[in-house]
Amino acid sequence: MAPRGFPLAHTLLGIALRLFEEVPTVQRILSTDLPAHVGEKVLVEGHVHRVRALKRVAFLIVRDRAGLAQVVVGPAAGLPEQTAVAVEGTVVANPAAPAGAELHDASVRPLGEPAAPLPFDVHRPALTATLPTQLDLAALALRHAGRAAALRTAAAATAAFRAALDARGFTEVLTPKIVGSATESGANVFALDYFGTPAYLAQSPQFYKQTLVGALERVYEVGPVFRAEPHDTGRHLAQYTSLDAELGFVRDHTDVMAVLRDVVAAMTAAVGGPEVPAEIPVVHFTEALRIAGAPDDEPDLAPAHERAVARWAGGDFVFVTGYPMRKRPFYTHPDPARPGYSNSFDLLFRGVELVTGGQRLHRHADYLAALAARGESPEPYAAYLDAFRFGMPPHGGFAIGLERFVARLLGLGNVREAAAFPRDRTRLTP
Repeated sequence: MAPRGFPLAHTLLGIALRLFEEVPTVQRILSTDLPAHVGEKVLVEGHVHRVRALKRVAFLIVRDRAGLAQVVVGPAAGLPEQTAVAVEGTVVANPAAPAGAELHDASVRPLGEPAAPLPFDVHRPALTATLPTQLDLAALALRHAGRAAALRTAAAATAAFRAALDARGFTEVLTPKIVGSATESGANVFALDYFGTPAYLAQSPQFYKQTLVGALERVYEVGPVFRAEPHDTGRHLAQYTSLDAELGFVRDHTDVMAVLRDVVAAMTAAVGGPEVPAEIPVVHFTEALRIAGAPDDEPDLAPAHERAVARWAGGDFVFVTGYPMRKRPFYTHPDPARPGYSNSFDLLFRGVELVTGGQRLHRHADYLAALAARGESPEPYAAYLDAFRFGMPPHGGFAIGLERFVARLLGLGNVREAAAFPRDRTRLTP
């Protein structure tokens, strides 16, 4: 009589044998590694990107995170596009193949269910689907090389932003995204009920990064910010990624501009963007209005004005400084020589505002006076203002809109194309 445990042991042995049969016999490599393994048997895993059937042979093009691998599979592949597959085969040099080599004598094994029929092709050079359709079906559209490139560019630019500031003695911080008061002292906030207390989604980490200057001197953050502005344009999102930095012991806003110049130069270099000049052209707001042919009493630059200033500058980048105080947040430091104007700036990139920054107030009494001048009570800002009672240094900072940077860099028609799952005035899914 067999031992009582025998049936269970037999079952486990069967499972183990089936798993062994499914385990690849070789280690996975990426498509770009194929030329280094000519003559070897290798494993490539990815999605079926395209099937090209000829009379006597078919080529299966497999897409992985590095690129494309060509597989010779016989007269018919039998797998729909976008199916996840594992392919084992022998590498043969072929200069005409996407990677310079291809797989022969290949076995192809699906790693899941066959993909459903595609609503649009993702193997073509350009997506033909409308942008709303792409956004509705983001999980598929993001498999297109162009859409994926935008996300990879954003990741590389963010890494360069971090590296540039790390090298300059900054500390990365994480701050709350649920706050008790509107950062920009305006109405464009998303209100929510925080356990019975009114609260808002943060418009920026501004208050926190200023407070942290008193503790760490130089800080930065990469995180989402939320703007409840009813825009429906190609340059605005209701939620976007902000690259924020704040530094203490500055003389004025020009020290902040110098750090920003170096950071943007590192970001563009990391993604193959334009070279940032050692000295970015600078124009005062009043002169920018004259260049744009705008009235002297305009409080801000309209998009057409920004494009006119960019043409005047003759390059990819130009600083506009000295925006009117009435158009800047209450924490902005005024220009001592012209109190109606601010020690603040915007950096325009290819005719579009990319960065806003400047010097901040750092004396408690100045904050009280600034709020009083705007008819605002200091009470909603009590926790923030308290930090300035205990010795804050002169400081300033900036914020870069990541999606806008990527959109301008890659020449995308809409900032939504630079976000994986954008949020705008009407979109909450996917």
